[in-house]
Amino acid sequence: MTAAKFFTHPLGIFGASVSATLLWGSSYPFIKLSYARLGIGSSDTLQQLLFAGYRFTLAGLLILAYMVIRRESLRYQRGSGGMVSSIAMLQTVLQYTFFYAGLSMSAGVAGAVISGTISFFQIVLAHFIYRDDRISGAKGAGLLVGFIGLLVLGIAKHDGGAGGLHFSAGELLLMAATLFNAFANLLSKRAAATLSVSYINGYQMLLGGIVLSLIAAGGVGWTPFHFDGIGLLMLLHLAVVSALAFTLWNNVMKYNRVGSVSMYLFLIPVFGVLQSALFLHEALSAAVLAALALVSAGIVIVNRGRRQAARTLTEE
Repeated sequence: MTAAKFFTHPLGIFGASVSATLLWGSSYPFIKLSYARLGIGSSDTLQQLLFAGYRFTLAGLLILAYMVIRRESLRYQRGSGGMVSSIAMLQTVLQYTFFYAGLSMSAGVAGAVISGTISFFQIVLAHFIYRDDRISGAKGAGLLVGFIGLLVLGIAKHDGGAGGLHFSAGELLLMAATLFNAFANLLSKRAAATLSVSYINGYQMLLGGIVLSLIAAGGVGWTPFHFDGIGLLMLLHLAVVSALAFTLWNNVMKYNRVGSVSMYLFLIPVFGVLQSALFLHEALSAAVLAALALVSAGIVIVNRGRRQAARTLTEE
C-alpha cells in the first residue's frame, strides 16, 4: 500500500492521527519529569531552551537517519530553503520557546488542556486560506462541543470551578505556542505539495534545534546540567516523540484537507491529561472526565459531517 492510500484510508487517518496525538500527549509529563531530573527551574529560561535544542537537533538527526535507511536523498532541494527555514522558526524555535517556558510555569494537565486550542486556530485559519476547507455546520458544531470540553477544564482548575476563567502568564505563553504551531502546520501542508514530509521535518527540526541550542549556549554554556541514564532516556523519548509524531501528522495533513483532520488534535489534551495524571500524579477530577466525554463527542460530530458531505458530493 502506498503512503497516499494509507494516509487517505479512514483507518490510516485514524491510526496515524491517534498515534501522533498520543505521542504528543506524552510530552507534557515527560518534559516536566525531565526538568525535575535535571534541576531545571521555572526561571531557568536558557536551560529550558538548551534542553529543547538538544531534543530537536536529535529528532532531526533521527529523521535524516530514517531517510538514509529508506534510501531517500538528503541533498538540498532547490528552492526549499525559505520554506523549511520559515517552518523551523515557527514550529521549532518560536513554538517551543513559548511552550517550554509556559509549561515550566503550569501544571501538566493545564498545558495539555490549552494545547487543544491548536484545533481552533488551525480550523479557522484553514477556513480563510483554503476555499475547499470551509467550516460547515457539522464541523462548527463539533468544534464548539470539543472547545466547551476544554473550557470545562479551564474553569474547573481555578477555585474548584467557582472562580471563572483565569489564565496565568505560563498559560498565555502556551496559547501563543499553539498559535505558532497552527501557522506552521499550514505551512508544512503547503511545503508537502512539492517536498517529502521526511525532508521537511528532518531539516526544519535540525535547523530549529541548532538555533535554540546556539541561543541558549551563549548564556549558560553547552552543559549546564548533568545527564544520567534516566535523563538521557527521557531526552531520547522526547526526540522520538517529535520525529515520529510530526512525521505521522504531516503525512495526514499532506493527503487530507486541514479542517477534516484538525479535530483529531483535540485528542492531544485528552492524552496529555491522562498521562499527566498517570506520571505526574496530578488530579483526575470529575470535570476532567466530563471534558473527555465532550471532546470525544466533538470528534464524532465532525467526522459524521465529513461522511455526509462526501455522500452529497458523490450524489451530485
